[in-house]
Amino acid sequence: MREGDTVMYGKKRQPNEKQQRFVDEYLVDLNATQAAIRAGYSANRASEIGHQLLHKTTVAAAIARAMAERSRRTGIIADRVLQELARVAFCNPYDVIDFDKVTVRPDATEDDRRCIAGIKLKTMISANGDMTEREIKMCDKLKALDMLAKHLGLYEGVGGGMDGDDEKKQTGVVLLPPVQPLTPPADYESEEEPDVS
Repeated sequence: MREGDTVMYGKKRQPNEKQQRFVDEYLVDLNATQAAIRAGYSANRASEIGHQLLHKTTVAAAIARAMAERSRRTGIIADRVLQELARVAFCNPYDVIDFDKVTVRPDATEDDRRCIAGIKLKTMISANGDMTEREIKMCDKLKALDMLAKHLGLYEGVGGGMDGDDEKKQTGVVLLPPVQPLTPPADYESEEEPDVS
């Protein structure tokens, strides 16, 4: 048996030992190249090998099983992630922050409070008196909206359908067709007085 061969256990195919190490390492950071290196494959060909391993049926199935098991174990599922993104994307800062006092509103809901990324409170003491500086930082709404838009496929076809140009497709800029200048109808009379000077 060679190093890349798949081992048969009954009717279910399993990755060999080195492929299983790749699966385990891939789950760490979802980086196929680094996972291949950490699993013991050649660093010179790690990118190519990682790509090939991801497309092997047995390896892909092992990754899917491991990710499903991790999702069950942690309770992190796609619906929960999307709900959290939506919470951040559609949170109204005025429902969370009292802008006059720069404090969290006492009537802010738990959902709204979950959109707070951080709170800074800095007290500065000087001869002229103490001064308190407050900062309430909210989670990034634009990033959450962008991630939701990508998930929903709202950027597909943006940029005139330029295939393979992901950067232009993911800018969030919607390109509209050019607008033709308005020309008044032939029988249109201007209300302005003609300049007779």
